[in-house]
This record gives sequence, structure tokens and C-alpha cells, in this order.
Amino acid sequence: MFQFFFKYPRTIFSKGQFVLLCGWPKWTLFLLALAAAAGLAWVIRSRVMRDVRGVRRTQAGVIWLLQTLVVTLVLVLLWKPSIMIAELRPQQNIIALVVDDSRSMGITENGTTRQAAAVKALEGGLLDKLKETFVTRLYRLDSHATRMESLAELHASAPATHIGESLKQLVAETSDLPIGALVLLSDGSDNSGGIDLKTISALRNRRIPVHAVGFGAEHAFRDVEMDDANVAARVLPESRLAARVSFHQRGYLGRRSTLSVRDGDKVLVSREVTFGGEGKIQTETLLFNAGAAGAKEYRFSIDTLPDEENKANNTIIRNVNVESGKRRVLYVEGEPRWEYKFIRRAEDDDPIIHVASMMRTTENKIYRQGVADAKELADGFPVRAEELFGFQGLILGSVEAGYFTSNQLELIREFVDRRGGGLLLLGGRLGLADGGWGQSSIAELIPTSLPSGKTTFERAPSTVELTSAGTDNLICRLVDDPGRNAEQWKKLPYLADHQQPGAPKPGAAVLALSINGGRRAPLLITENYGRGRTAILATGGTWRWQMNQPVGDTSHDMFWRQLLRWLVADTHDHVVASVASEMLFDEGSVRLAAEVRDKDYLPAADASVEANILGPGGIATNVRLAPSADTAGTFQAEWTAEKPGSYVAEIVARRGTEEVGRDTAAFERVDGAAENFHTEQNRELLDSLASQTGGRYWRPEELSKLSSEIPYSAAGITMRERKPLWNMPIVFLIILALRAGEWLLRRRWGIV
Repeated sequence: MFQFFFKYPRTIFSKGQFVLLCGWPKWTLFLLALAAAAGLAWVIRSRVMRDVRGVRRTQAGVIWLLQTLVVTLVLVLLWKPSIMIAELRPQQNIIALVVDDSRSMGITENGTTRQAAAVKALEGGLLDKLKETFVTRLYRLDSHATRMESLAELHASAPATHIGESLKQLVAETSDLPIGALVLLSDGSDNSGGIDLKTISALRNRRIPVHAVGFGAEHAFRDVEMDDANVAARVLPESRLAARVSFHQRGYLGRRSTLSVRDGDKVLVSREVTFGGEGKIQTETLLFNAGAAGAKEYRFSIDTLPDEENKANNTIIRNVNVESGKRRVLYVEGEPRWEYKFIRRAEDDDPIIHVASMMRTTENKIYRQGVADAKELADGFPVRAEELFGFQGLILGSVEAGYFTSNQLELIREFVDRRGGGLLLLGGRLGLADGGWGQSSIAELIPTSLPSGKTTFERAPSTVELTSAGTDNLICRLVDDPGRNAEQWKKLPYLADHQQPGAPKPGAAVLALSINGGRRAPLLITENYGRGRTAILATGGTWRWQMNQPVGDTSHDMFWRQLLRWLVADTHDHVVASVASEMLFDEGSVRLAAEVRDKDYLPAADASVEANILGPGGIATNVRLAPSADTAGTFQAEWTAEKPGSYVAEIVARRGTEEVGRDTAAFERVDGAAENFHTEQNRELLDSLASQTGGRYWRPEELSKLSSEIPYSAAGITMRERKPLWNMPIVFLIILALRAGEWLLRRRWGIV
């Protein structure tokens, strides 16, 4: 319809440049238009308004405006308006036809596969029309672009689609060829994370427009799909693990299914879920026990429903490294109190957390428990980094800041910031603000701005209530159900004391509140600091949860075990190994990384780092990691897992012959799984690619018009063409409409 009125395709007007080809200057046109407008105004004023009675100024003005528009339009036509546009020279340019050959193009819709529909579109006339004017080249696209001689080479069986990388490769390989345009026939499903700016820049630099033809339904009709499972990559043995699982559905609104987590054939946890809005992502939090130490593969799945179009996207896998080895916590208490006894008792049965404690009994005496040997802590709080850095967590109870020397306070700062340890401060008669910690040199570590006074500790009963952040936090999960968990916290016995911790800092999270009469104050506050983390528990009375609860109630012990595991879980040793992604799809390319620190936990930039990789089928290889130019003490290497299966990389760092440390990272290559997800047409990606490169998005039924728009490209070998506009049908219709409108208004107003 557009071309019927405007003579040319829409592309001519969007890409071309409007020009006036008449040799006379443009200012002459402007003056003539003004003169015509003035002359018409004089004629209407002197003749029409004089000869015809009752003519209003408004009516005369409308007649003048319509006549002026007609005259101005005729004057513009006399100046020969045209569109100048670059047009590809016939038979001198190549049109690249790129057909998606990935597995998702083999999906059947309306009785035919997407790829069959693409082939039919090409063979239905488009390919022949293009061949009449241009040289055509056929390519199939999967993880890369490959030249093909005929469409018979397509099989829709490739396990991966990398549209961006394939287009960038094609542009590079044809750098010496006159590519006039690129036609991409695809469903837009891309497994590489989208199309980056480098690909768009490569196409723009050569001015190659991409005409994207989309195949496949833009959303499924009956399908449930898993989107993600966000779970910690590392966890301590027998810890509760929280996974935020997201999914969406179409066609099953209000229906129910079962969401579950499996370790092999063992179901760790399952929950019935009710599906919400069509296409809207739902998120559920599942809690389960991580189990014994080792590399774990957890399978998150939703039971399939009848008539699902795609049953292969109901399961996703996540790898988790359940780390072995004990974690040590140093607990410093300034006075004998019940809290000290019950914290130690809570950790007695925990096989992972070991608490070494020192309690001040008199001015110059300390009582030690849980020490590694007779010498440990014999002289009091550590004064050297290697002594304190042997712990992963630190608890400061009812003890004043003045008990520590300036060197020891600086050591506490370095323990959190450089070592990456966890620091927990407890409320007490000599703790927090009453202990002068707000004016100490490590006040910035504390997650709140402590009050300036020293009367913040109160021996008054208070109850506890979780915040919304605390309801979902693993530290505070006494039972799995969030609603029941919040109610159980409200039913805990009262605390005999509480302390005002001050205002939380911007990065802090308040997990629990203490309620005393009408006053509500933060009770449990956490914050990340440097490489470590800090927390305040503004009470010394949690022991009452154990004493005043029925026999067998585990609320107190569970809370303290979870709090102390949080305190030390992310405190790593001298070498921390990681991979960019634990799940590798199809190609198996993986980036290994290691953060290496010396005995004082300073970056060891001069270390020698090597990864020993074991994989399926007896794969065993060594890969050397190179220092990163951006971050001291960080080492990286690229490696490709050639076979599907699970891999373990043990990364060892050395300085000379001395070993600095070692760590492991697990990953898995899975082939063919990526194409099972997001199988609907990615219209947004195709549309964006076309618009950013000067092309256009097309539906298959519109392809009869594509051959008429292809020639208008600035790429390849071009010529400048002039497209006259004076004979467009729309021009005649506008003049006719203006004259007819004037005549009708004159008849209505009686001005003849």
C-alpha cells in the first residue's frame, strides 16, 4: 500500500536524501511562495470579502490557506524534488543468504519445521529474484558460518547457535568481497548470550544491512520452562543450601506441578507449585541439605504436564563444590556470662565449625578452651598475622575496644579486609558503643554507626521479630516455610537484654529487630566489607532460647550453627579456584581462574600456577595459568573440554619449590541441551540486529517485497540514483484533496 501511494519502497525514503534538482537557488522558491501567499491574501481580501456578504475572517483564512498550500506544492514540484540514494550495481554485488541450521529450527509448527519453512521461502521465488540481479551465496549457521552449495545441505541438527560470532566471522572472511546485503533466516535462538557491540560495529563499518527473517511462534502455546537456579557455587558439608529457582509457563495458568531438587536419583526436596501469569517468571526458594563433601551435581526440575510442546526444558543442572575441612572461629569474651557457655555448646556437635575461645576472668588472666595446643592464645589475643589468619571467623563478645592494642585492632581490620574473614560483634555490658567500639580505629568495619554514648546496654526483656530480609535469609531459617519461620521467631522466649546498635550503614542488611514495649531496634545486622563480612548481634541473651524452650527444641543451636557457618563459609585459603561457568554447552570452552595470596594474604603476583584437569574417558592434562594484567595475584587460562562429561580442575600455586596452596573447581560439558531452552522465536534479537545495521525485520509472508528493497544499500559496489518525486500518486491526490476541500467549503459557506 505504501508503494502504491509513494511509488517507491519505504526504504527509499528512510535511507535516501531529499534534494531539489532545479538550477535556481532555494531562496528563490521561498520568495515565490511568500509572494504567492501575499497575492492570494490580497485577492481574497479585496474581491471575495468585498463581493460576497457575510464572509468571516476565519472562513477567508481557511480559503487562503488551502490555496496557498496548492500553489506552494506546485512551486516545489517545479524545483524537481527527488531522492538521492545509493543503489547496488546489478551483477557486481553479492547477497549473502544465511540459514540457521541449529536444532531449534527443526521444531515442527503447523505441520512443517521452521527450517522447511525457510527453505520454502527461498525456493518460492526469493532466491530466483535475487539471482536475476545479484550474485548469491548460501551459508548455514550454527556455532559458526559455513559456505554451502545448495539448500540440501541443511539438516537442522547443530547443537548450538552463535549468531553474533557467526556474522562476525562471515564479515571477516568476506572482507575483500562486495557484500551488498545479508539475509538471515532464523528463529533468533542464540546460545552465546546475544550479539555484542563488536559484531554490530563490524557490520556497520562495512555498511552491510542485515535483513532478518523470523521463523517460529513468538511464544509457546503449552509449555513449562526452567529459567534459572541460583545457588552458591561453594558450601560447607551438611549445610542448608538455598536455591532460588525461576521458571515460566504458557497454557497452564492455575495448574499445579511439582518442583524438586535431586542429587542423582535421590530427591532432596520437593514442593508443589501453582502456575501464575502467562509467560511471567515465577521464583521459588528451595532449602535442602548439601550433604557430604565432594563435587555435587544437583538437578532442578518441574514435572512435565500433559500435552507439553517441549519436555526437554523442564530440567536444569547446577554444580556445587561441597568443601571439606574444618573452619576455626576465635571467640574473645571479656567477662564470664551464660552466652559464652551456650555458644560453645551449640557448636559442640558441629563437625565443621571449631570454636577456640579466650575469656577474661580477671584483669590479667584468661581462660582458654578449644585451643589447638598449649601455646595457642597463651599470651592472649594474637599479635601476628599468621596467628590470627589461621582462623576463618572472629567473635568479639562483651569486651571493650581498649582491651586491644592499636596493632591488634589493625590486625582485626586486616583479618576482615585482606584475609576475607568474618567478624561478629555481640551486645554486652562492655560491647559495642559501651565498649568504645564506635570511636575505635576499626569503626568503619562495623555495619552500623554506633551511638556516641555509653548507656546503650539495657537489662530489659525484649522479643524478636524478623524483617523481610531476615525471613528469606539462611541464618534465620528455623523452618523451611517463610511464613511459619517468621511466626516461630515471634514465639521464641524473650531476651533478658538488648543493646542499641545505632543506624545501619547504607550497605548493611537488617535481618531481625528487638522489640521492647513500643521501641523497635535492629538486633541482627550484616554487611560485606572488603573480602570479608561483618555482623552485629546486639544482645547477650540468646541463651534463654535454649533454657526456656521445651526439651528437644533446636532453635537456639540451629540459629548459632547457621550464623557461624555464614561467618566462615566464604573465608578462603591462599588459593581460590573458579571457572566462568560451571556448565559448558556444546563447545566446551572454559576460562579457568585462580586468586593467589601469600602467607600474609597479600596478592602473590610472582607465583607459578598450574591446573591439573581430570575428565571423562581418562582425560588428564596440565594447563598453565598466566598472570592477569588487570589484577595482581589473579591468574587465568582458556581451555576446551573436548568431550561431554564432568571435569575437575585442581589448581596448584607455587613460589619456587614451595607450595602456596591449592584448590579445586568442577565444571561439566553438556552437548545439545542449550537448544532445548527458549525455543520460541527471539523477535527482539532479530529486530534489534536488523534496525542497528540498517536492515529490516521480515515475516515470511512479506518476503515477496524483500527483493525490491535489497538493492538500496551503501555496502558493496554502488551507484548514486535519482528518484523523481513529482509523479508520485500521493502528490496528485493531495492537490485534488486541497482543491476539492476548498470547493466543498465554498459551497457550504455560500462563497461561489
